[in-house]
Amino acid sequence: MKKSLIALAVMGASSVAFAASNVTLYGVVDAGAVVSKVKHNTTKVQMKSGFDSGSRWGLKGVEELGNGYSVGFQLEQGFDVDTGSNTASNSEGKTFGRESRLFVSGNFGQLGFGRFGSLGSGAGSYTILQGWAFGTSYEDQGSWTSFAKSNSRVNNAIAYVSPSFGGFTVHAMYSNGTVDDANKWSENRHYYGLGLKYAGEAANASLIFEALDGKGTGGKKKVGDAYNSYLKTLGLDLFEGTELDALNETKAEFKDRKTAYNITAGGSYNFGVATAMGIYQYAWESDMYSQHAFGLSATAPLAGGTAKLGARFLLGELDGTMKDAAKRANLDTKYRAWNIDAGYTYPLSKRTYVYGFAGYSDGSKLYANVENGKYNGWSVGTGLVHKF
Repeated sequence: MKKSLIALAVMGASSVAFAASNVTLYGVVDAGAVVSKVKHNTTKVQMKSGFDSGSRWGLKGVEELGNGYSVGFQLEQGFDVDTGSNTASNSEGKTFGRESRLFVSGNFGQLGFGRFGSLGSGAGSYTILQGWAFGTSYEDQGSWTSFAKSNSRVNNAIAYVSPSFGGFTVHAMYSNGTVDDANKWSENRHYYGLGLKYAGEAANASLIFEALDGKGTGGKKKVGDAYNSYLKTLGLDLFEGTELDALNETKAEFKDRKTAYNITAGGSYNFGVATAMGIYQYAWESDMYSQHAFGLSATAPLAGGTAKLGARFLLGELDGTMKDAAKRANLDTKYRAWNIDAGYTYPLSKRTYVYGFAGYSDGSKLYANVENGKYNGWSVGTGLVHKF
């Protein structure tokens, strides 16, 4: 009897091990130190988590169904290594805020469901953003998505990736409610994305079209909070403190915002001695803004590591209602900014590397005195990254 129980226990243990054989625990831990300054503000010295690569841990797995089909999942949580707290991507009670998806793969491609980064976000499993050497690293001064427009991560999403045709893949994404889809369709904000990606031996490129409608953004709101949502989109200074409190004492009816569109094209070519990259985006939202953002960058092997160098430019103009409001306030209706970045990474092993970064941004016209590090500020940082 005891032998039978032991045999059953062994079989049970081996079954569990077999079932879990395709489940992987993985993660990234990034600890750094950053000195930064935003125009008209004091210099800050901070410990930073995820300055180069967002600190995270996750679980992922795949089950083979046969005949070339499989089902998989990925659950990923971000954290700050310096405090142990969840990152902003895990806000609003999300346990796996960086990514939570279930996907089916086969000869048709891959179909995914859940929460993940948009096509142009530079985050997650389905992004195809290319053409900027610093990707989405180094926050205000380094990340492409801090300088240009981005839709970040979306909830209630469906993504499709086609099979490769001569190096080309088609990518599509839809969100039934970027934050929530509990209300009727006309009251949920929706994301639409369509992209084409090319992956070759030396050349890589992508073209992305994205739209974020304004459904559900209107209604009766606190005036200060509503104004701040517009100012945040435009990269301008927000109302704060007693000024915000005073505005919020009044509520008013606001219309739904118009659909925001982004078209982003980027690519790279490896010449052997260096890899050259270029990226361009045209973005617009009626009654808000229209803008052009473009960047040139390169990476090259140097002293056993990789050196990075890049420059970006932003040319924009207010539109419609916002343009009229700026004129009434005797403000410039156009905004400009430029940015330069330099970085270096050096591997200590296959899974560990050190990094250094320096970036500077400067704004003019409407952005001349804005207190936003994306357009007016500098940062210098260094850190250590370990992957497991």
